[in-house]
Amino acid sequence: MESVKEDFPKNDDGARDPSYFGYYAQFVHQQNMLSDIVRTQSYQRAILSNAQKHFKNKQVMDVGAGSGILSYFAVQAGAEKLILSNEKNLWLHDKIEVFQEKIERPLNIPKVDTIISEPIGVLLIHERMLESYLHARDHYLNPGGIMIPSTGTIFLAPFSDAGLWSQTMNKVRFWEQDNFYGVDFSPLAEDAKSEIFGQPIVGYFDYRLLMAPSVSYMVDFQTISSSQLKDFTIPIDWKFPFTGLVHGIAGWFDIDLGGVILSTAPSAERTHWQQVRFLFQEPLAVNAYENIHGWMRLIVNDNRSYHIYAEVTKNSNSLSEPSECLNNFQNLNLKRLEVENFRRGIWNLHEQTYHYETSPMDLSRPEF
Repeated sequence: MESVKEDFPKNDDGARDPSYFGYYAQFVHQQNMLSDIVRTQSYQRAILSNAQKHFKNKQVMDVGAGSGILSYFAVQAGAEKLILSNEKNLWLHDKIEVFQEKIERPLNIPKVDTIISEPIGVLLIHERMLESYLHARDHYLNPGGIMIPSTGTIFLAPFSDAGLWSQTMNKVRFWEQDNFYGVDFSPLAEDAKSEIFGQPIVGYFDYRLLMAPSVSYMVDFQTISSSQLKDFTIPIDWKFPFTGLVHGIAGWFDIDLGGVILSTAPSAERTHWQQVRFLFQEPLAVNAYENIHGWMRLIVNDNRSYHIYAEVTKNSNSLSEPSECLNNFQNLNLKRLEVENFRRGIWNLHEQTYHYETSPMDLSRPEF
């Protein structure tokens, strides 16, 4: 078994992302992931339950090995090849070979039968590690070989959270002051609003904040190309069972670990990935049984993440094309949008902020 440990190499003129690789080289961040019981136990259960078919006497690659925990699970499942000098773990001797190199660089290694990895970030795609996972598939996986995880599914649903929206708006109010120690900040208010509301909010929330069943978008890691992953659009079609205010879009994901499903849904057991919410600058009122149509477009950026654009409306005929978002989204005429029951948003996934407070609302009563 080969473990490709993607630490940041020194003296590399073509190197990028020193902060990214340095972050995951720290014990505290490895501990954060290892201590995620849902994550770690799901991977172990998936690997051991597939031991006979995909691991025993197989050549296995662990992409982005980090602490090496998935490599160790693969050895437990009977993987054939490893080389690791570690007297405290003699059971690993002659089982793991570590390549401290980026997977994108040519490696003198044979093709493998199984690739394992944990290449997942917030909303599945943050940090863009999935591209490395697909590169390993394209260059080192035998025909008919297996990938764990095999698929990932993104879920999007409308949510209502007046407390969160008000707290976010209070940050904007600071910049609306026209006499702050004699200084008029109000000309900065619109830019501040765009920036503050453009920060995705990562954190747990009560699933009862969701206002309609989610839509889903599956990514098949065994067939999708890297280019398809760099720019894709998720269609939105929600039907609301009750009246309320939509404050934004909530997102989470599932991954399929060879028949074991690891879910990060707000109704599932908590993981370190949590969930993410995208606030609208202005809430959207909906009535019971109304439909909302729209889309979310995700485009990669140079910050190991994505720019995210979304548009939702009650009138599908007024919906613009996702391809137009780069030109039309910079100037949001919110007054016009209110009249047309229409909302747009722009968020930078790498500028995520965090929110852990519990809503004081009575979540068992949808009218609140």
